[in-house]
Amino acid sequence: MKKLLVCIPVYNENQDIKKNIPILLNFMKERMSKYDWNVLICNNGSTDNTLDVSEQLTRENERLRVANITEKGRGFALKTVWLENKADIYSYMDIDLSTNLDNFPDLISAFDEGYQIAIGSRLLPYSKIKRSFKREILSRGYNLLIKLLFWNRFSDAQCGFKAISSEVRSVVVPFIQNRNWFFDTELLLLSERKGYKIKEIPVGWIEDMGSKVKIFRTIYEDIAGLIRLRLSKTNWEIKIERI
Repeated sequence: MKKLLVCIPVYNENQDIKKNIPILLNFMKERMSKYDWNVLICNNGSTDNTLDVSEQLTRENERLRVANITEKGRGFALKTVWLENKADIYSYMDIDLSTNLDNFPDLISAFDEGYQIAIGSRLLPYSKIKRSFKREILSRGYNLLIKLLFWNRFSDAQCGFKAISSEVRSVVVPFIQNRNWFFDTELLLLSERKGYKIKEIPVGWIEDMGSKVKIFRTIYEDIAGLIRLRLSKTNWEIKIERI
């Protein structure tokens, strides 16, 4: 059995944890039994009782674990737990389960087809998306900007529904500098430049209207990250080729 780690980064998400972690665990038990799987809640500097709620749930299910990361930063949390744990496939999804769980088996089966990275895309023709016009325009605009700067092949850098192989975890993840939301984009750009195969799958996705993501702060961070990578493009291309 391949070992599969499903990471759930959380910050002050006690209500979503109570509601959605049992749903995820039942899904994994019913649909992902061919894998030796574990779900890892990555508590990332929460100030409410997220950690207490998470630890209570771990006492009820042996396949559920909690990592308490006191330093904030979603990207930092994922990088930390990915590098501290051993698995064949490392994945993550958002605690709000905005992406339909029925798409998860397709995401993971990509590794049986020889891909090293699999990502959900909300911008593929068969994706079924429900989100505000503002979020739609901002997402498409950002992904277009990435293509203009890097001529990348993937269509959706930001969907919180991704998986990587153990090789990508060891080769690329240690070089990712961003500690927050740009982490995903940096992971994909560095991996594509290294030559790893990325599979995109269409997903069902419903916007969480109660999301705590600060849209314009995230936009600023993403653009700053793209500028940093573009200005240092020669340096990081040389670095990634030498890995």
